[in-house]
Amino acid sequence: MKCFAKTDLGKARELNEDSYYIPTEENELRIYMLADGMGGYNGGEIASKLAIDSARKYLTNNFNTIPHDRINIEELVRSSMEYANMVVFEKSKEVPELEGMGTTLELVLGYGNKIYIGHVGDSRIYRVRKNIIRKLTTDHSYVEKLVKEGTITREEAENHPKKNMLMKALGCTPYVEPDVTTKGFLKGDKLVLTSDGLTNMVTNQEIYDLVTNDVENATTKLVELANNRGGYDNITVVIVYND
Repeated sequence: MKCFAKTDLGKARELNEDSYYIPTEENELRIYMLADGMGGYNGGEIASKLAIDSARKYLTNNFNTIPHDRINIEELVRSSMEYANMVVFEKSKEVPELEGMGTTLELVLGYGNKIYIGHVGDSRIYRVRKNIIRKLTTDHSYVEKLVKEGTITREEAENHPKKNMLMKALGCTPYVEPDVTTKGFLKGDKLVLTSDGLTNMVTNQEIYDLVTNDVENATTKLVELANNRGGYDNITVVIVYND
């Protein structure tokens, strides 16, 4: 298993409110996370780091106490995100300047030949398998809701003025309901976790091309591509390669 990650301020922001986590040792639990924070002075930066740290600790402390079947691992992922939500929400109530802060959270727990995914917000997880790139998450955004309702087309959503409006984020309310799914992760598969600072600037096809052709340098090249097109937001990419 190889992992590559890069985060960048972009060209328009003063603070990088994105955070990520990847394992640093071989024997560590295979946890990969990405968060894109929002709100208040320093609020987004604090929310994203706090969410990742809380979820990681929860998973690490509890993984060996449960049976390692799909139902129990999915429940652990869900509980870790609910716990992270509670921690961020309570912090926002303690410190007046942090009121209203929140974050997206993409969480992947790898075990065996499967990945267990938790998702809140509009950051994304893709899986590249052979000649197909597939989005494994659904954006919790206003424009995604409009697309589902048939009010606007997928193409119209790309440039909608309310594109960045979230319907769900972590830490903004006392309780959050994350999307939790299980997917196969086979030899040769590549997983891409990304904040919207990338996906607002770069197409799925471009992500596929760069990840497929040069996986070791893809994070750097994707960040450069987003910056060359304006870099209007923080940009973070995590790639996990099942080699």
